[in-house]
Amino acid sequence: MFKTRITEMLGIKYPILAGPMAYVSRAELVSAVSNAGGLGIMVSTTFEIEELRQEIRKTRSLTDKPFAVNVTLLPSVRAVNYEDYLRAAIEEGVDIIETSGRSPEPYMKLLKDAKVTTMHRATRTKDIKTAERVGVDMVTILGTEAAGHPGQEEVTSLVRIPIAVDAVKVPVIAGGGIGDARGFVAALALGAEGVLMGTRFMACQEANIHPNVKQWLLELGEADTMLIQKSIKNASRVVRTEHTEKILEMEQKGATLEELLPLLSGQRGRNTYATGDVSDASISVGQVVGLIHDVPSVKEIIDGIISEARLIVQRLHNMGITA
Repeated sequence: MFKTRITEMLGIKYPILAGPMAYVSRAELVSAVSNAGGLGIMVSTTFEIEELRQEIRKTRSLTDKPFAVNVTLLPSVRAVNYEDYLRAAIEEGVDIIETSGRSPEPYMKLLKDAKVTTMHRATRTKDIKTAERVGVDMVTILGTEAAGHPGQEEVTSLVRIPIAVDAVKVPVIAGGGIGDARGFVAALALGAEGVLMGTRFMACQEANIHPNVKQWLLELGEADTMLIQKSIKNASRVVRTEHTEKILEMEQKGATLEELLPLLSGQRGRNTYATGDVSDASISVGQVVGLIHDVPSVKEIIDGIISEARLIVQRLHNMGITA
């Protein structure tokens, strides 16, 4: 059950992928997701190149299952040569690469020559169509509910997913607003062949986050997130705090990128995950945080989704919804 083109192409048991999260998606979490039957995806550009190589080697020491490396093709506060990161992952034997942000077209020859499986994640239908045209093997579409950068258009997953499925022939992975079996089955019903979850895996035992932050997440509701950075064309869904309210207020007053950057520093989030102090950072969290009430292991999360999904499918069968 739940065998799709995604599971076959990636060589995984369940069509559940863990979205890459800055400073969180490291060897322990990535390997745990892969060991539980899903696909762990490692962040890359928050590492220096040699650090990334070491993290890949550490992950491989913890799992013999497939895992991926993400390279986010977005503007960065520091100079980043994306090709260097792609080459490092390939040279370390990673055979699944996810790109996100800008079109992966400039790097497709490198990826195709390396014979890696390619995924591209985007927030607009036209962008996944472009990704398909330039040769990626599968695409991920994000709804506005998602953490991180869910796009400027604020279209929900319920609408995004079926439109994406109709727009491309390659398999579609759904992200945004999915954190339990109900969201998983709903995404499959809408035509997706896999799901991408990030926020749910923030609140798990293997996530490299201070326990105080995990407890804080459990206290948040679905209305406790907000979009910032729309004024600089880089919308980001974060937890609503005094710090992020200040950022939004500055944007509404016409603040420049240079004025905003000190408040948007990724180092702030890194410090929060290490110290547990959530007062002065923009913490990326999706609206699905309202469904999260515990901090289980990764295996418990994935096993729970699959077992509960089977019950949902059986309930639908009992209602007369059958093949």
